[in-house]
Amino acid sequence: MHDNGPMTEATPRPPQRRYWFVIALAVFVVIADQLSKVWAEAALGGGEVIPVIGDFIRFVLVYNTGAAFGLGTGYTWVLALVAGVAAVAIAWYGWRVRSWWWAVVFGLVLGGAITHFGDRVFRGKVVDFIGYGNFFIGNVADIAIVGGAILGGVLALMQVPIRGKAVPAEAAEAAERPEA
Repeated sequence: MHDNGPMTEATPRPPQRRYWFVIALAVFVVIADQLSKVWAEAALGGGEVIPVIGDFIRFVLVYNTGAAFGLGTGYTWVLALVAGVAAVAIAWYGWRVRSWWWAVVFGLVLGGAITHFGDRVFRGKVVDFIGYGNFFIGNVADIAIVGGAILGGVLALMQVPIRGKAVPAEAAEAAERPEA
């Protein structure tokens, strides 16, 4: 490995700060998701339904041993394995993120994957309680995963790079000098 000289201020900082942001956001998602599930089980455990926006958005408690839309019921261990592998992969690749926007994507999806993994391993099921019409019932982790996926799609369409390249100081200075 060779040294290309000092980095300029315009150069993206090393990814460590962004990585710790990814981890902090993931921890926030896990805590928010788990606390909301504790509330849901206490408030909705007797079969109560709380309308938020009529029947369009409502709180109703269900337990899901499958994946989205009830698919994969009975394969909790497979889904736990997938969530665990996804969490490890996201955490590993998150170290390389240099974009703050991509750090948000990674943090949201990592938090959702961790909490789904934990639910499947420790509860044997996922606690869902946010009903969206007659379409599906989800939870805070689902909101984080879908929000992260949508933001990631937008960033990909806008061609926002996940990893930036450091620019040596000499190259930055040469680019700023007027041509003779």
